[in-house]
Parts: sequence; C-alpha cells; structure tokens
Amino acid sequence: MRIDQLNDLAVFRVVAVERSFTRAAVRLGVTQSALSQTLKRLEAELGVKLLVRTTRSVAPTHAGEQLLATLDPAMADIAASLDALKSRRDEPGGTLRVTTGKHAADTVLWPALADLLPRHPDIHVEVSVDNNYVDIVAQRFDAGIRLGEQLERDMVGIPIGPALRMAVVGSPAYFARHGRPSTPAELRDHRCICFMRSDGAIPAWEFEKDGRKVAIKASGGAVFTDGELLIKAATTGLGVSYIMEDQVAAALTNGALERVLNDWCMPFPGYYLFYPNRRHPVTAFTVFVAALVALRDKH
Repeated sequence: MRIDQLNDLAVFRVVAVERSFTRAAVRLGVTQSALSQTLKRLEAELGVKLLVRTTRSVAPTHAGEQLLATLDPAMADIAASLDALKSRRDEPGGTLRVTTGKHAADTVLWPALADLLPRHPDIHVEVSVDNNYVDIVAQRFDAGIRLGEQLERDMVGIPIGPALRMAVVGSPAYFARHGRPSTPAELRDHRCICFMRSDGAIPAWEFEKDGRKVAIKASGGAVFTDGELLIKAATTGLGVSYIMEDQVAAALTNGALERVLNDWCMPFPGYYLFYPNRRHPVTAFTVFVAALVALRDKH
C-alpha cells in the first residue's frame, strides 16, 4: 500500500463519519473539491463505489460500510499509538557514554545507575572504567567523573560525592617488625605498596598538617593497578598502602589493618561530574545528572 492510499482512506473515513463533504472539508482544512477528487481517485483504484452522494447528504454504500468497519478500529489503534508516543516524547532515552575511575564507579556512579536505569529503561549507558586522564571530547564521551582538582578549566563541573580521605595502612605484623612511621618523611624507610595508573604513572602520596603540604614519591614495595590488590598486599604484610579510607574501613574495623599518619590525612573535595558546556542537554543527560546529585544529597 502506498502512503497516498493511506491518506485517501483517512479522508474517506472522515467524510463517511461526517456524512457531509462540507463538514469534512472544514474538519480536514481542505476544499470540498479536493475531497471530491480524493474520493474519486480512491474509488477508481479500488474498483468499487464507496459513497452515495445526493444534493442533501453523503452516505456509505454497502462496500463503504464494510471498509469503514475495518478502518475505524485500525485508525483508533493508530491514534492511540501516536498519543502514546507523544506522551513519551519527554521520556529520557538514548545512549550516554561515561568515563570514570574504579573507585568513583563503585561509590558514586553505580549507586546512581542502579536507581536510574530501572526507572528509565530507554536510557542506555556505556561506562569506561579508566584511571587515566581521558579527553572526553576527543574520545566522544558525554561526561566523566574525576576529582575536582583534576578538572580542566573549560569543563562544567558538578560535585556529586562526599569529601574523601586517604589512609596509610599496614598489617599489625608488618608494624611489629618495622615500626610505625610518625611523619610522611619516615615512609622512605618502609616498603610502600603503590598504585600505578594504566599509563604507568605512580601518583605521589600527598599529606597535609597544620597548613603544611608534603608529597612523597613512595617506593620500595609492590606496585598494582588495582585497589583490591593494594589492600590484599597490605593485609598480607608486604608493606604499607596509601588508599581511600572507605576502601579499608572493614579491614580497619576487624583489625586486619592498622592506620598510621592519621593526623596527616586531611579530607579533600570528592568526585565531580564534568562535561563540555552544553546549551541544550538532552533529557537523558539531565535525569542522569539529577540522579547523581540526588545520591550526593543523601550523604
């Protein structure tokens, strides 16, 4: 069936229901002559007469009544489907591409997605977990999650997580053998289990006390690109680790790890969602941001 035939059938239905070319023309916003030409074309193509025209009225023929009985429920279904689509035009949908580090993915991104995605099944996400610094524009990400201090100046940044704190930890057995450092400088005498980004860079261990900031280039121990392995290495007694406080909370509670240099580990701003400045963000992105902010406000 051609598209113009569908239009002709819709015109026939209006004329048959209105039983008047005049009323049908007003309803459809066309001339009576145009309606007449449309109906003549449709009847010629079908090879049957659909309407009986008199000077006073228009009525469907028997064939016209049969066609109308078929068209009415079909047109009603189409209208209902169109209404449903219109009601969903503001329903978020589409794909969002997000880059984030592992800790941020676990602590702020995943809890937000676990709440968001069941409520908005038309939103699809692609999450790239990468601890390196990523150019989200060049790699076509919609947004990234990083610490505030790592944001570029030309990006919009929205805080989405609570303040964070680092912890220097080791096993009781390790400290019994090697002693407990009381200043960051004394870490140079210890085996330091370090985190390495996938690009090979090993971030410095940063400390602050009474306004004094110290950055230590730790070394001497094993190096891992995974936070869980840092914890396992420290628990095993291989040395001291410098890791997010919340990641070792359970081990500190059960005594598997002990903490040192606590007074040198100051809180710092948590994670930010960052993205290029957008004048008209899509609805899916807007509700994604709202989910992250709502999670932040619960803390």
